[in-house]
Amino acid sequence: MILYRCFAWNPRADADQPDSPLWFPRMFQGEGRHDNPDVYGCMYLADRPVSCVVEQLARFRSQKLAPSLLNRRGLTLGLAELELTAAARILDLDDPAFLSRQHLRPSSVATRERAVTQPQALKFYTEDPRAAGLSWWSAYEALWTNVTVFDRGAALLRVRSVHALTLDDPAVTDAARFFEMRTA
Repeated sequence: MILYRCFAWNPRADADQPDSPLWFPRMFQGEGRHDNPDVYGCMYLADRPVSCVVEQLARFRSQKLAPSLLNRRGLTLGLAELELTAAARILDLDDPAFLSRQHLRPSSVATRERAVTQPQALKFYTEDPRAAGLSWWSAYEALWTNVTVFDRGAALLRVRSVHALTLDDPAVTDAARFFEMRTA
């Protein structure tokens, strides 16, 4: 499965070192949909580049698109194309049969209330030690699939490519158009 990650990128970092494509930023986690940093780190990925860039630009949607919006902690945002091996067990939170077995409703996994989604993720993590992660639909566009990979799934990921984002990158222009951001 090919997935994309938009992240603060240090091109000099080794493969799984901070700010590299395969780094799990556990030290910065706690507020995300499936975060439980006391137990595991996780990586948020998407099935298409625009989805992960939209996640990064969402808080700036009312602003003019500028190069500064593509920086985090003094680093340029990178877009990585990752391959998740077919052997990875990803629990599908968009599968009605799975949700029914878990006694969950779609609204309870789609909520923005982290007090609801984080305990769910912790339950899935602890009850299924083979689960490498979770997939669910994007809060911005239901046709986009997001994937949370737990750090125990790190060995199942491989970097295919990574590049620094610029204002004319197709994923950035698509995300800006999605939010109707003003451009220069």
